[in-house]
Amino acid sequence: MDFSIKPLDAKSTITSLKTGCIAVGVFEDKKLSATAKALNAKGAIDSALQSGDITGKAGSTLLLRGTAGAGAERVLLVGLGKEGAVSEKDFTSALQAVVRVFGTLGAKDAVIALPFDIVDKRDTAWGVRAAVLAAREAAYRFDVMKSKKEPPASGVAKIAFAVSAAEANAAKNAATQAVAVANGMDLTKDLGNLPANVCTPTYLANTAKKMAKDFKLDVEILDRKQIEALKMYSFLSVTNGTVEPPKFIVLKHMGGKAKDAPIVLVGKGITFDSGGISLKPGAAMDEMKYDMGGAASVLGTMRAIAEMKLKLNVIMVIPSCENMPSGSATKPGDIVTSMSGQTIEILNTDAEGRLVLCDALTYVERFKPAVVIDAATLTGACITALGHHNSGLFTRNDEAHDALANELLAAGKEAGDTAWRMPIEDSYQEQLKSNFADMANIGGPAAGAVTAACFLERYTRKYTWAHLDIAGTAWKSGAAKGSTGRPVPLLTTFLIKRAQAAK
Repeated sequence: MDFSIKPLDAKSTITSLKTGCIAVGVFEDKKLSATAKALNAKGAIDSALQSGDITGKAGSTLLLRGTAGAGAERVLLVGLGKEGAVSEKDFTSALQAVVRVFGTLGAKDAVIALPFDIVDKRDTAWGVRAAVLAAREAAYRFDVMKSKKEPPASGVAKIAFAVSAAEANAAKNAATQAVAVANGMDLTKDLGNLPANVCTPTYLANTAKKMAKDFKLDVEILDRKQIEALKMYSFLSVTNGTVEPPKFIVLKHMGGKAKDAPIVLVGKGITFDSGGISLKPGAAMDEMKYDMGGAASVLGTMRAIAEMKLKLNVIMVIPSCENMPSGSATKPGDIVTSMSGQTIEILNTDAEGRLVLCDALTYVERFKPAVVIDAATLTGACITALGHHNSGLFTRNDEAHDALANELLAAGKEAGDTAWRMPIEDSYQEQLKSNFADMANIGGPAAGAVTAACFLERYTRKYTWAHLDIAGTAWKSGAAKGSTGRPVPLLTTFLIKRAQAAK
């Protein structure tokens, strides 16, 4: 799908655009957006509104053909909701409705001429970015594992955005960035949707290698012997029950100044999580192929910023393995020593994500990072707390961490990929006490997402850090089962803002 910008001025007007379809907005109470008014010279749009064929409710549509005074073959009226009170949800509903209709048309090209800055505190660039992502979301298909592929998508293949000439450059940059984000999200979705017998730790490592080649990044893949040499025995304890070799993946995008401290992204890469000896219930265990959602999301983010050529130093680290039961698997009650030297009593082998992440979080100290952000499908407790709308955001409570949390929350809100801040307090650390080791790997059923974050926090005290628990947002179950591509929009928006600030 191709995207472009159509600048409007005195010579290039909305009525003169030659295209298969042009989408314009209408409001409730039979009111028209500016572009709809321009196409209404002969009263055709007014007639449609007066007839009641479209209400103006957000997401409602009506397709008109042969509209007098319009250069377009078709005019698509799109409801935006109440004039002066259009929310992000309303605008998103309108965009989704547009791309659904575009997918059914015989036209090969179309123009979206909605008022992209209509949402309070959002500009045209934001609206164009949202439109690109909506179109790409609708176009995404995953049929690589099917013997009979889905037929190529019909409908509109080229979409232009009509904006004022003064806003054209900002809109073009927004569209370019949005395409990069969409490409990163598609990679994240593809990795998540692949079965665990295909998307192994080795597959993730090869994906990083290919990305490094395609975008001229630096890559390093550590195998078991190298991981053992680093004394990552907590990470390795998770691999004891599987024959699949572990991989520790490091990918570097050094687009900033040489002296600038890097931002480090850490992604949990459990390519299948059976629970180990603490075996999960059989129902929906197939969804545990998504337990590498954190790894997939940081790979997708790296792809996006590499395509953008973002002027920022970003390093990605993924500890990846399977968690399987066998005669050699780690047992409840076993004690292991992490790379940091701290010992861990493993009370539940299904709390394995924190065991691989803690060694990765120790490893990244060598980069002297500006900040470290980890993303992990870490706990079912986070789904219980927040459902599937917000990722859980955990940081310490001090000035530096409050600032980081606020940046991430703002980036998530701007990207439509929201998070909610959760607590980390010393009182919760009490639940991780062990009679036999420095800590236990679980803290009991109460506040499970919080105690998991508290466990990770013990390994991050030498730098500024945030943890994203994406168990509720990285994939969908049921009829819409599949990877969502989150939190790629949040992370890329955060990094774009950081790069802008670095200027």
